[in-house]
Amino acid sequence: MHLFETLIVLHVIAGTIGLAAFWVPIASRKGASNHRKWGRIACYGFVAAGALAVAMALLSLFGPEERLPSVTDRALFDGLFGWMMLYLGILTIGFVDYGLAVVRHARSREALRAPRYQLVIAAVIASALYCGFYGARIGEVLMVAVAFLGVAAMGLQQVFIWRPHVASPQAYVGEHFRALIGMGISAYTAFMAVGLIRWVPEQVFNPLVWAGPSVIGVGLIVWFTHQSNRRRKGRSPSHTRSAEA
Repeated sequence: MHLFETLIVLHVIAGTIGLAAFWVPIASRKGASNHRKWGRIACYGFVAAGALAVAMALLSLFGPEERLPSVTDRALFDGLFGWMMLYLGILTIGFVDYGLAVVRHARSREALRAPRYQLVIAAVIASALYCGFYGARIGEVLMVAVAFLGVAAMGLQQVFIWRPHVASPQAYVGEHFRALIGMGISAYTAFMAVGLIRWVPEQVFNPLVWAGPSVIGVGLIVWFTHQSNRRRKGRSPSHTRSAEA
């Protein structure tokens, strides 16, 4: 078996573990043992899948063999299965890293300003910018759109990391949730890049199919943010005083 096919098999195994475990912490009670246990399994699976996606993207771009010769538009192939997959792999790793870090440093946001974390964020932004640049050059709107989402997500993370004060000591919970939902979005999208070309090759460049994980993920983020705002308002001092009266 060639190296590329071996990487695909490993990517599918790691991705399947991550994708299956991903929904348990979403559905389970936050902070419970199942949430932590399955959350770690999902994160490890996604980190492995992301690293393998990076390796496959580099092989597709610079390897000695021509990948998927059935795709005749090589510029588009390099864009979607090279630069965009490279970016999505790095983005997945970046989301996992940040999602776990905000919990680890829940009481010390200053730790997130260290080069260790800032370099990961910088790598995501750099890969996103090149993905967007390449997509604009070949006229592929999908690449520009996913690149914009990644840059926006990293920007929001930096706002949380560098702002002088946060609204609540529990603000890291929302950051944790949004990062790991973002992890799911990028992992599902990268996973589809491998599977679609083999299962339904006629749909591989359909932007509606690629947009599915983002629509679901952003919907979950909006729902979680709305629920969190309701709970925070319910615990506000004015609410408490009126209840005591």
